Amino acid sequence: MGGGGREHALAWRLAQDPTVTGVLAAPGNAGIAAIADCFPDVGADDIRAIVNLVDQQGVDLTVVGPEAPLVRGLADSLRKAGCNVFGPSAAAARIEGSKAFAKEIMERRGVPTARAGAFEDVEKAVAFVDELGGRAVIKADGLAAGKGVTVATAREDAVAAIEACLVGGAFGAAGSTILVEEVLEGPEVSVFAVTDGTGACVLLDVAADHKRLGDGDAGPNTGGMGASSPVPALGEGLATEILDRCIAPVVDELRPYRGVLFAGVMLTADGPRVLEYNCRFGDPETEVLLPRMPYRVGSLLHACATGRLAFEAGHAGFDDGAAVTVVVASEGYPGNYPTGRPIIGVGDALTHEGVTVFHAGTARDAEGQLVTAGGRVFAVTGQGQTLSEARERAYRGVSEIHFEGMQFRTDIAARAAEEER
Repeated sequence: MGGGGREHALAWRLAQDPTVTGVLAAPGNAGIAAIADCFPDVGADDIRAIVNLVDQQGVDLTVVGPEAPLVRGLADSLRKAGCNVFGPSAAAARIEGSKAFAKEIMERRGVPTARAGAFEDVEKAVAFVDELGGRAVIKADGLAAGKGVTVATAREDAVAAIEACLVGGAFGAAGSTILVEEVLEGPEVSVFAVTDGTGACVLLDVAADHKRLGDGDAGPNTGGMGASSPVPALGEGLATEILDRCIAPVVDELRPYRGVLFAGVMLTADGPRVLEYNCRFGDPETEVLLPRMPYRVGSLLHACATGRLAFEAGHAGFDDGAAVTVVVASEGYPGNYPTGRPIIGVGDALTHEGVTVFHAGTARDAEGQLVTAGGRVFAVTGQGQTLSEARERAYRGVSEIHFEGMQFRTDIAARAAEEER
């Protein structure tokens, strides 16, 4: 379910699994259509149509890509209909659907996190900002497509972000309650684990996401402008600590949780601190994780959906190489952007060794021409033995793609490659 780069990566890897006989996608996109049967009239938020499609097609496993349908109860409806689904219930998906709820869980289970408060009143929120010394992170409580976060290093910026949510309605109902947090310092990593509702929890791997629009982490937050994996700053011992202290207790609290739990973690001088949880795979992190995973991803996800993770945990391993993804976006993203602009060069990009192009926002026009259809248009992934090699290949692929107004960062994984060296 879904039609972005994350879903293209999922469909791509599932199609390579020898235990999978066929892949369907709804609604899909122009890239997914090359490897799966797409149902473009079935939206990822149309729960009734999805349940009907799964029933009519005799689907063995439904993998839900985006968070919004999970928060609205898609997994519950599928399970009620007797269908296997990789994704948590609406009750468990609140861990992403409400940041205030997530903070309550973290406090109850002793998960290390930033000091924070939830507010619906501007004056009280500003007073808490003052308690924090005038620097604060302002977050819309609900789903805001990865854009509802402002890191304010000055009091006036924090006040402006608070008023934008609570007075200006910048994020609609999602911002009617806000979370105000202390600012933490350190590298941020994305940590992924899968679980099957029985308490079994298996760490996948970690990735580093680049949220800001511009080079050097300048500009506004986006849904993600690139990612890399592995992360040199996070070794096996620290990853295990994060699993034990930050993920397993939350999985236990939300049991039965079936699917993936993704923790955004800041590696501070005082140890790891959880920034947020997500109830689905990340985007663009999925585009660097799945190319490094073994082909039997279908078996792993099916085991999570059916309570058999202990028997299939071996398929959660990763190869010894590296992957880097560079997002190619439309002009104007993350604000308003044009669509329908012709795209050339994707086939040329795919001729380069180690390059895969995942479609994030593409379509075909009436003449069959590939055109832009979203803010993030492609996630171009390079694979190599090292992050430096993977990065070079990713940018080689990007250099072949052209459409009017395209934009991308030029420094994705540059620091990680230097740390690796």
